[in-house]
Amino acid sequence: MSQISRTPEPQAQSDPDGRVADATRRNWVDRLAPRATRPYLRLSRADRPAGTWLLLLPCWWGLGLAVAADPAGGRLSDLWIAAGCAIGAFLMRGAGCTWNDITDRKIDASVARTRSRPLPSGQLRVRQALVWMVAQALIAFAVLLSFNGAAIALGILALGPVVIYPFAKRFTWWPQVFLGLAFNWGALLAWVAHAGQLGWPPVLLYLAGICWTLFYDTIYAHQDKEDDALIGVKSTARLFAGKTKAWLGGFFVGAILLLAGAVILALVAQGNLGAMLVALLGVWAFGWHLAWQLRQLDIDNPENCLRLFRANRDAGLILALFLAVAAVL
Repeated sequence: MSQISRTPEPQAQSDPDGRVADATRRNWVDRLAPRATRPYLRLSRADRPAGTWLLLLPCWWGLGLAVAADPAGGRLSDLWIAAGCAIGAFLMRGAGCTWNDITDRKIDASVARTRSRPLPSGQLRVRQALVWMVAQALIAFAVLLSFNGAAIALGILALGPVVIYPFAKRFTWWPQVFLGLAFNWGALLAWVAHAGQLGWPPVLLYLAGICWTLFYDTIYAHQDKEDDALIGVKSTARLFAGKTKAWLGGFFVGAILLLAGAVILALVAQGNLGAMLVALLGVWAFGWHLAWQLRQLDIDNPENCLRLFRANRDAGLILALFLAVAAVL
């Protein structure tokens, strides 16, 4: 890791407006947010919302499946759980990305795609970023306190993988596993927020989400593989190299089998074949979307990788919508 320690000091950003390189051209932060707030919102990835969706959707999966599995059906409080998860996902993704950028600021300065981020580009100082991170985490904690005690405990435990993840690429070729552990925790939390206790269905849902994260974040990591190789950063993209599609096929199959298992275990006891059929159709549609991504993937085309990574919002939404329908049947 000596290469990382010799990383040059951050350079001034190339975009005079401070726009981050991989942000969409018409994102709301760069167009509408007050100028003084933009560096903080960029630090939270508010200008790149795909990650917030990928953190939120497992929450909605867990809630939808929990309601579908409950003989009493949904409650009015489930609407707050869904909304609270959305607020919490935005805030905790922001806090987690801020922590990630603080720990990775020297690495980011050496990678073409990330050197325009607020810390390596000089838009913010580390102390400002730390204050911003704590503020986001505290507001998210206030939202968490509105859930039941078991969900609160799970939410606190979720901090473990969040703290560890930025360091994972320094000691393992599988940092995407740590991202999966953090990003899919909401499947457990939202289930418990409704049901009050864990069971095998949310555990299988959680494991399926980890397979999904390995799928989409390996695609994402292929954008940076050349720079990562130069500075010694590890990733599944570098590990799999030319065998990436075969590995992604395995994660795809694993996610589908685990999702189907979660649905069957959750709903078989209810005898509601209509709800089970709709939920399994959602799993099939989710799998179809991942298969389409696999066919489209060009690991040597960064724009293709970013486009397909972002497309996973739609894949996750498909499943969430089918589970929501199953929950009201």
